[in-house]
Amino acid sequence: MSVIEQTKPAAAAVPAWRRRTEGESRWAATSAIVLAIVLQLALPERLMLYSRYLLPALEAVVLVGLVAFNPLRMDKRSTALRAAGLTLIAIVSVANTYSAAALVRDVVTNHSHAGAAQLLASGGAIYLTNIIVFGLWYWELDRGGPAARTYGIAKYPDFLFPQMSSPQNLSPPDWEPAFADYLYVSFTNATAFSPTDTMPLSRWAKLAMMVQSAVALTTVAMVLARAVNILG
Repeated sequence: MSVIEQTKPAAAAVPAWRRRTEGESRWAATSAIVLAIVLQLALPERLMLYSRYLLPALEAVVLVGLVAFNPLRMDKRSTALRAAGLTLIAIVSVANTYSAAALVRDVVTNHSHAGAAQLLASGGAIYLTNIIVFGLWYWELDRGGPAARTYGIAKYPDFLFPQMSSPQNLSPPDWEPAFADYLYVSFTNATAFSPTDTMPLSRWAKLAMMVQSAVALTTVAMVLARAVNILG
């Protein structure tokens, strides 16, 4: 038996999320960012920071740069690319945080005379953007980000997915978390206000999920209460 044949079973026994694998496709995360930009542009002017087009335009420029330098798969370990990716998510986060705060301010002070439909639409856009933003944060920070996960560098995960702790016959041997998995974690955390099937392990992951739940709960509670009051 050759050396290559002897090493194949050993490599197969190591889960895909712990070893070198093919880089994740960029397009799922890119599509989510584009959707977040569209949702921001759909908000009323009073809920936007500075102007309607400033931050969305800046986000679009950074996104185009990221796609141009690494268009297909997230397999390039570059400090500049990682910094640009984190900056992009931070800009989207700042814009959505301001919009959420402005919406709560309007509801509390009754500053805006928007109808129930417009209020629910604005709250829904902010709520969905919140899910996308935190899904991006989880995806970008877990075990050093998508490029680092491709090389299986980090020893300990920040999120424990069910496939990581289940017997091998319950998940494919080549399974590893992708953006859709982190988006699902973000969605369930925003709707249940707590972890569901995926557990945060590191302190930053726990704090991030706590902040996301607080933002989602505040947005939903304030908007629904004001909409019910208007309809009543």
